[in-house]
Amino acid sequence: MRRNVPVNILLTFFFTTLGMAVMGYHPGFEDDGIYLTAVIKRLNPALYPHDADFFRFQLQASFFDNWIAGFVRWTGLSLPATELLWQFASIALIVYGCWTIARKLFPEARAQWAGVALVTAMFTLPVTGTGLYMVDQHLHPRTMATAFILLAVARVLANRKAQAALLLLLAFLLHPIMAAMGISFCIFLAIAMHEPAFGWLRRWSKAERGTFALTFVPLGWVFEPPNPIWRKAVKMHNSLCLYHWAWYEWLGAVAPLVLFWLLWRFAQKQGEWLLARFALAVFAYGVFQLAMAMILLAIPAFIRVAPLQPMRFLHLVYFFMTLMGGCLLGKYLLKAKVWRWAVFLAAINGGMFLSQWMLFDNSEHLEFPGRATANPWLQAFDWIRQNTPTNAFFALDPEYMAAPGEDYHSFRALAERSMMADNIKDPAVVAQVPELAPVWAQQVAAAKGWSRFQLADFERLKAEFGISWVVVTYPQPVGLDCHWHNDALAVCRIP
Repeated sequence: MRRNVPVNILLTFFFTTLGMAVMGYHPGFEDDGIYLTAVIKRLNPALYPHDADFFRFQLQASFFDNWIAGFVRWTGLSLPATELLWQFASIALIVYGCWTIARKLFPEARAQWAGVALVTAMFTLPVTGTGLYMVDQHLHPRTMATAFILLAVARVLANRKAQAALLLLLAFLLHPIMAAMGISFCIFLAIAMHEPAFGWLRRWSKAERGTFALTFVPLGWVFEPPNPIWRKAVKMHNSLCLYHWAWYEWLGAVAPLVLFWLLWRFAQKQGEWLLARFALAVFAYGVFQLAMAMILLAIPAFIRVAPLQPMRFLHLVYFFMTLMGGCLLGKYLLKAKVWRWAVFLAAINGGMFLSQWMLFDNSEHLEFPGRATANPWLQAFDWIRQNTPTNAFFALDPEYMAAPGEDYHSFRALAERSMMADNIKDPAVVAQVPELAPVWAQQVAAAKGWSRFQLADFERLKAEFGISWVVVTYPQPVGLDCHWHNDALAVCRIP
């Protein structure tokens, strides 16, 4: 095995690079408006004096922003370089974690690496109904936590439970909810490996029940009556409303569990004991988590549980489904045929690359630090970051992230300035932090009808909220004092 170490390292590097090249890299995209912004605030506390609550509350239970900010201070690297480095490192750990799991379950190298190949190609596969990708196109604490969870699963398979516990602790420091799911699965897997099949399903341990309960400790907030504005924010996100899911989203939740039940039966017939127990553990974990989610989200008194997204358990299930699917293809179909491997890699990577290319049709596929951008929105954000006061307070169209060509980049993360609440990503934060609901609703309502705003409307925002700057379409409304513009946008002061 030792003589294969250099080959395995090279393959890990190759699939890490390929996976990132297919997925793309987009700092400041979607959720990075929370996570990258929180790191920036750690590095420069003077920033975001008007709107820090819209990202700092969500990071209270995570060590992520401290981790990244501390790394920047310790190494002297720029934040953009640090984000890119940790994104690559996180993906490399995910690749290595998938390979170590596959190596325990499949003796054939071709099966192991076929599983890894399918996972890396499918990084941006949506996890049905949850609003999650398997891996995000920017550095996300969920990605880092997932890497540690996969490594912990491999340690459980190797009967190294103390090492698994340490890895799960690291995951918990980064993303407590995803770590709780990882702990839950590792308990199921540990039991499956040491007790007769099905007997343990009827006696699932007190430890497992306790692990699930940890997700909701302390419980007092669950029973607090939600306000109507908070309910509105929750309903804006289908991923938080399980019983509003479409039939195909339900299919995407149930079908993987059926596939793992079939894999369990198949592996039993083949005499592959460890694979059978792994498949049974995934099946039982999924059935248990699905049942708990359906019960909790069906009871009106537990409506406050919805933002925790109990259906996030599918994130791990999708990783295992993709990994096992690739391993089985490698073992029974690809084998050692070079042409089959060539077709396989071209098909899975080409298809996913094309989907990402089309999704970001106005941005570079790999938005590496230092690269010039042709995106007019990103040009505006760059100018704002370099030329406006750190305490500037901006107003934009509440729907700006969905504007043509904007590609869902976050103003806060990339312009590094405060802004009034938006109606795209901030509702997700409000769903997590009900106390923000009145502020969010007031600010979004005040900016309603943005496309028709004239000078008097901007002066009203300045009087009510202290707004000093705006980003508007070019040519700008008459009376604004504009300092910069391109063909699409203008950055202006309110007189």
